[in-house]
Amino acid sequence: MASSSLSHIRRHHVFSSFHGPDVRKGFLSHLHSVFASKGITTFNDQKIERGQTIGPELIQGIREARVSIVVLSKKYASSSWCLDELVEILKCKEALGQIVMTVFYEVDPSDVKKQSGEFGKVFEKTCQGKNEEVEQRWRNALAHVATIAGEHSLNWNNEAELIQKIAKDVSAKLNLTPSRDFEGMVGMEAHLTELKSLLSLESDEVKMIGIWGPAGIGKTTIARALFDRLSSIFPLICFMENLKGSIKGVADHDSKLRLQKQLLSKIFKEENMKIHHLGAIRERLHDQRVLIILDDVDDLKQLEVLAKEISWFGSGSRIIVTTEDKKILKAHGIHNIYRVDFPSKKDALEILCLSAFKQSSIPDGFEELANKVAELCSNLPLGLCVVGASLRGEGKQEWERLLSRIKSSLDRDIDDILRIGYDRLLTNDKSLFLHIACFFNYAKVDNVTALLADSKLDVGNGFNILADRSLVRISTYDDGISVLSDSNLDVGNSFKTLADNFLMHILTYGRIEMHHLLQQLGRQIVLEQSKEPGKREFIIEPEEIRDVLTNETGTGSVIGISFDTSNIGEVSVSKGAFEGMRNLRFLRIFNYLFSGKCTLQIPEDMDYIPRLRLLHWEHYPRKSLPLRFKPERLVELHMPRSNLELLWGGIEPLPNLKSINLSFSSRLKEIPNLLKATNLEKLKLQGCSSLVELPFSISNLHKLEILDVDYCSKLKVIPTNINLASLERLEMSGCSRLRTFPDISSNIKELNLGDTLIKDVPPSVGC
Repeated sequence: MASSSLSHIRRHHVFSSFHGPDVRKGFLSHLHSVFASKGITTFNDQKIERGQTIGPELIQGIREARVSIVVLSKKYASSSWCLDELVEILKCKEALGQIVMTVFYEVDPSDVKKQSGEFGKVFEKTCQGKNEEVEQRWRNALAHVATIAGEHSLNWNNEAELIQKIAKDVSAKLNLTPSRDFEGMVGMEAHLTELKSLLSLESDEVKMIGIWGPAGIGKTTIARALFDRLSSIFPLICFMENLKGSIKGVADHDSKLRLQKQLLSKIFKEENMKIHHLGAIRERLHDQRVLIILDDVDDLKQLEVLAKEISWFGSGSRIIVTTEDKKILKAHGIHNIYRVDFPSKKDALEILCLSAFKQSSIPDGFEELANKVAELCSNLPLGLCVVGASLRGEGKQEWERLLSRIKSSLDRDIDDILRIGYDRLLTNDKSLFLHIACFFNYAKVDNVTALLADSKLDVGNGFNILADRSLVRISTYDDGISVLSDSNLDVGNSFKTLADNFLMHILTYGRIEMHHLLQQLGRQIVLEQSKEPGKREFIIEPEEIRDVLTNETGTGSVIGISFDTSNIGEVSVSKGAFEGMRNLRFLRIFNYLFSGKCTLQIPEDMDYIPRLRLLHWEHYPRKSLPLRFKPERLVELHMPRSNLELLWGGIEPLPNLKSINLSFSSRLKEIPNLLKATNLEKLKLQGCSSLVELPFSISNLHKLEILDVDYCSKLKVIPTNINLASLERLEMSGCSRLRTFPDISSNIKELNLGDTLIKDVPPSVGC
């Protein structure tokens, strides 16, 4: 929990130092406009009256920036104000670790460094009448800033591209800059001090260390704070979250490759990275200095796949593993282990008070009650946060009632403590909690706002409130929760309520995460809905799903099925398996072991329920979807590695469809008419090796952002002379029969054409 005092506050992202007459109306105004479009805030100095020296308001503006950009132009050194700014910026770089970036605008860096040429003449004029100490301070600052790598405008033919490059670099730097989100958390500095000692950052050795402690103690929060603090000093970084239970996914070669690909994709920020052998991590990282955090490891095999030897990583690398099981660390040869102990009584009370009262001390009259609650929560941070938040704003009578309830529980285990937070939610918020616990934990979130923008749900405000309370970090990714948009749930305000009660939070990298203890609680609550699986809201246990689908025992209560067929054997689905589940909206069938075997057999005349919002079915066994299948409510249609030859015939209304993924469906011969899929954003057909052409109806996909036809080896025809204005990424590698580039968009930013016969790309393609 955050305290009220911070040693240093950063109020804006960027401070720009520049000579106004040179760049303000042109280059700088355009740069700041691009910054604004990307959500990058800048310090505004236009209301500050300029004098001979910079004042305290400007100095404060410099110190409160996360990044300073120095735009060195021809007349920059004509201003003593600019030179004083530069001196202060370099002080912040040294003392506060502020990131400094340079732009040499129509000026040679060597002239800046040596104060020579026209730049030097201007500088000498400014120095007239100044004492030697001031002049030397300016000279040292110019010499220093000239050595900081930056962009040279003279190297760019297109200033707009230069500005985009600077904005992209600033955005990347901001992602690596400590966000200070963890500052003031109770006991955090003590944890980080101990961990830094174990890490021996000054050493060039490769080190692996462990963070060990019970569930709910705060291991992941500590690891995130450490990652946040250290990210800026490592060139390559990766936080591998939610590894718990992933051992199911490393039981065979393909799944081990998938886990290694996930790590390397995060490190190199290459979403479509391809790896072909298990030596990929060693091959790519043996000479790289990396910071990797492997969070919530629960099986030794996970470490053997991701970080088997220190020789896999370059000099100075640090690998940090969090786990509940000390034996795993010992077995892997990790002996530098930091044990996360329960907080002291004093710290536990502070955590509770910050959660319940938003202050670090106990208000008058609540001393005895607060002490009893902390004791009954066993000083476990997660329990203290959940219970404290559920009591926020309540009087002594409610505190007494809750104390009685905790005491009445014979074992007072953590589930009983956490259930208090759930029980105090409103009905719709409880429902959303169960959706996340059973179906959407770690789902991406950026589509939530986009998909619900025209609805009555106040999603944007809900996210803003979460962020304001330092419980949420939001960036731009897709989201599985968009499929809730046609429900009766107030999704936006429910997100707000769940996060306010510490039942979930949203990660920096754009995913909703619920602690696994809370996820277990949610799933237990669903199990308690009925002894009969077919009468519960969600069914997630494979054996229970098998029984429901073979015996036709599903009812209208079921809204979601998530079926992992990895270890279930052959299942013959009954013809009427889904007929009773008239409210089924989320259907996910997958094979975690990635074995490629189809274990689910369905009859030719089986019907689907038309209310489906999400259909994820890996290794779908039939040639087409049933004739009576109604896709008009679908948001996501993901059927990779299927036996599909055709989805459906004719033109279907698809107003809600955002994403189609039919990758590696090697028998797929044609794509249906997508004339009415006007909101489709992603069409992924990678590895559809029987596909010969794409229909002309894709010309109507004006919101399509990604088209992936990689390794569609028989693909000959892609419609041309159309303008898909939103298309930014086009993947065509391995389309060996394509001879001409399809002129379908002038806005493509990412294009892959490897192993094609295409020789020329239209000049309109701006990538």
